[in-house]
Amino acid sequence: MADPRMFPSGSEHSAEASDASRRLYNPYQDLNMPYSYRTLYDLPTSPEFLFQEEALAQRRSWGENLTFYTGVGYLSGAVGGAALGLRDAARGAEPGETAKIRANRVLNACGSSGRRAGNTLGIIGLMYAGIESAMVAARDRDDWINSVAAGLGTGALFRAANGPRSAVVAGALGGVLAGAATVGKQLAKRYVPVI
Repeated sequence: MADPRMFPSGSEHSAEASDASRRLYNPYQDLNMPYSYRTLYDLPTSPEFLFQEEALAQRRSWGENLTFYTGVGYLSGAVGGAALGLRDAARGAEPGETAKIRANRVLNACGSSGRRAGNTLGIIGLMYAGIESAMVAARDRDDWINSVAAGLGTGALFRAANGPRSAVVAGALGGVLAGAATVGKQLAKRYVPVI
């Protein structure tokens, strides 16, 4: 007698009539639960949360924040620094140089400037993410005040070695830039359509 799992219930096939090359085995038959291949393999694309509080937060974790701001800072600094290095290499080119020397000059200038600017902006992003995450943890609230305070703290901390006046100016500039970025983000959410 054939195994009943080989032929799902309601099937018109019998063991003698079925084709030997086709196997109609259903591994979910003995589970006694309704199933659909669609629910098994069409997985949700939205994030799943273990706790309801995490779903309501609508915010990146501190580790994701740290990675995001550091990565974006380094990448944008490297690209901007490489562009400045390309400009400097083009200005420093002398008539009569071979193509190899010009290419070497361009690569050296782009690499040097890009590395310097990328490291600087990466460190600024790292400090900003750390201060903002600390503010969110301390205040237990996520609003624009955290972003502006993180901008103030980052600017002041980044320029603290140059003296108090430089730290105050850089802190004010960092706070203004963070506030402008927050306002720009809110305006983009409100007026830019999601595609």
